[in-house]
Amino acid sequence: MSAILGKLEEEKVFKDPVHRYIHVRDQLIWELIGTKEFQRLRRVRQLGTTFMTFHGAEHSRFNHSLGVYEITRRIIEVFQGRPHWDDEERLLCLSAALLHDVGHGPFSHSFEKVFNTDHEEWTREIILGKTEINEVLLKVASDFPQKVADVIEKTYTNKLVVSLISSQIDADRMDYLQRDAYYTGVSYGHFDMERILRVMRPTEDQVVIKQSGMHAIEDYIMSRYQMYWQVYFHPVTRSAEVILSKILQRSKELYNAGYAFKQDPVHFHSLFREKLSLDDYLRLDESIILYYFQIWLEEDDRILRDLCDRFLNRRLFKYVEFNPNQQMNDWPVLQQLFKEANIDPTYYLVIDSSSDLPYDFYRPGEEEERLPIHLLLPNGKIRELSRESDVVEAISGKKRTDHKLYFPLDFLQDEEEFSDVKQKIKELLEK
Repeated sequence: MSAILGKLEEEKVFKDPVHRYIHVRDQLIWELIGTKEFQRLRRVRQLGTTFMTFHGAEHSRFNHSLGVYEITRRIIEVFQGRPHWDDEERLLCLSAALLHDVGHGPFSHSFEKVFNTDHEEWTREIILGKTEINEVLLKVASDFPQKVADVIEKTYTNKLVVSLISSQIDADRMDYLQRDAYYTGVSYGHFDMERILRVMRPTEDQVVIKQSGMHAIEDYIMSRYQMYWQVYFHPVTRSAEVILSKILQRSKELYNAGYAFKQDPVHFHSLFREKLSLDDYLRLDESIILYYFQIWLEEDDRILRDLCDRFLNRRLFKYVEFNPNQQMNDWPVLQQLFKEANIDPTYYLVIDSSSDLPYDFYRPGEEEERLPIHLLLPNGKIRELSRESDVVEAISGKKRTDHKLYFPLDFLQDEEEFSDVKQKIKELLEK
């Protein structure tokens, strides 16, 4: 047997505030953790700009990835010896769980929007490209990197394996809800994971839940709903994200217009041109991004300088509720008034929308078919969760959307110039 498939002489453990201990017994997993591409995740925060709102939210994608691995390892322990579970898939599941987020960039979602990148594509590149991770995976078998990539992309033939790390109740969600609740200091994300793990059962296509565990699943779904609206979509976090996106947008626009930066932003060149190589991408982390924001505080461009100052010193935009159905007529008027007040609306007037679907059941033919959560009844039959649970039925398929309008209130309060125009803006915003 190849050494990479063997066990470590002595188990390695990571002390973890959420799972107490993360256990590593496999040589393969230990070598993957030691690769430079995986270690890079220590320098990418799990929650982007959320630390601006909840100061404890400094945890990294490294923390989370280890947590997803640990939950998957524990699910597999429950599954071993049961029908439909093939232990040959064990190392594949663990590798995919560990590496599922390896392609995330700094401040991932803002970054992706501005530079047209996709962390899922970069995850694939890292697993299949010329990397230390790929070298380790190839020690298992020549087709093993491709299998890991397929599991993460949800195209692997064994759907049960895919569902462990990508479904409506998977190891990924179970880790981030608890971890994000712990680090933000809120109580919403807590649910009885021990109970859920005990009632999970493998079937041919997916994980199902014994009916006796239904209330633990209801609790999990409600905690997910609360975390999205109280933490992930928090308006202050969104304000910081709006400013971050606008800094990246402004720097890209200046570069493409031939602006002479005082210090050449070499790490951004291929990004600005949207011709990013894998090596360039892997060199990017949040310390690099924040270094340039510090440098740009000295730039001649007034907008870039101001936006960096706002982000670094937490002088965030204010917001008002915005209803696109009723207020869209105000939008062009507001943009024009901002121009008249010499405030560039491209960077200082932003509509931001958030939406979430807490639980959805399968509807054939829909664009994004979601595999529902199924309950295993005492008679052996399988039934979709919302047909048994009144709580889940009440929120099934209900998409909640929230729109806010962000702007710099301090610019409007400074009435030395354009006082009449600024007064009109304030009146419109207060409607």
